[in-house]
Amino acid sequence: MDSELIMTFIQNLVVAAVIFFVGRMAAGWVAGLCRRMMETRGADPILVSFLGSTIHFGVLAFVVIAALGQLGIQTTSVVAILGAAGLAIALAFQGSLSNLAAGALLVTFRPFKVGDFIEAGGTTGIVEEIQMFTTQIRTGDNKTVIVPNAGVASGNIVNYSTKPTRRIDLVFGVGYEADLDKVRSNIEAVLSDDERVLKDPEPTIGIVELGDNSVNFAVRPWVKSEDYWPTYFALQENMKKRFDSEGISIPYPQREVHLHQVA
Repeated sequence: MDSELIMTFIQNLVVAAVIFFVGRMAAGWVAGLCRRMMETRGADPILVSFLGSTIHFGVLAFVVIAALGQLGIQTTSVVAILGAAGLAIALAFQGSLSNLAAGALLVTFRPFKVGDFIEAGGTTGIVEEIQMFTTQIRTGDNKTVIVPNAGVASGNIVNYSTKPTRRIDLVFGVGYEADLDKVRSNIEAVLSDDERVLKDPEPTIGIVELGDNSVNFAVRPWVKSEDYWPTYFALQENMKKRFDSEGISIPYPQREVHLHQVA
């Protein structure tokens, strides 16, 4: 009787070992197949690695449970223990898992890519790297900022690189005594002298406000996205020089004080 139990146990052990080794090979094969399919369709390498690892360990978990069941171990309790352990781990790594999920969403929906100039997670700069948990951004003053993916995905994402052109919004104030037609013609001349300002769409020039100390002109030229900041700075400087040469004053806040003498 004991020898029969031993033989049965050995047979079950051999079958369990076969299930485990074959299942492990199958897990690797399935994960590799999924990776190749995603790579063929041009999926992002980060997403390929993430899903491939998830599929591999998921299949391997089923293989282990099947092998334990072959040995006569009650797998229901094992599944319950694994579920409880998974829940505890998930609670302990809640922040990391949220960053991981956000990273998968960013790679899947691709609101931006490496090299784009974006504003996200309270940071503005060029995207250098999109990792599983964080996004690396280089700011304009050459600082590297590591932003958690959850912070990027949970807020508004402004991508300045998706469109080929951008509009520059400028406001120039002139004195109330200035000839408005003359001011407009000088603004048009400055814009036309800069080759980076696009002819189509045409720049918009109009009076946006009659302020306390000045008449404010809104100037809205269009440029290529890569020319935005150089043109922005140049137009500010050239407009000031043009106004100075034409005798057009740019007023600054001032107050008139009247003194009354009382006997």
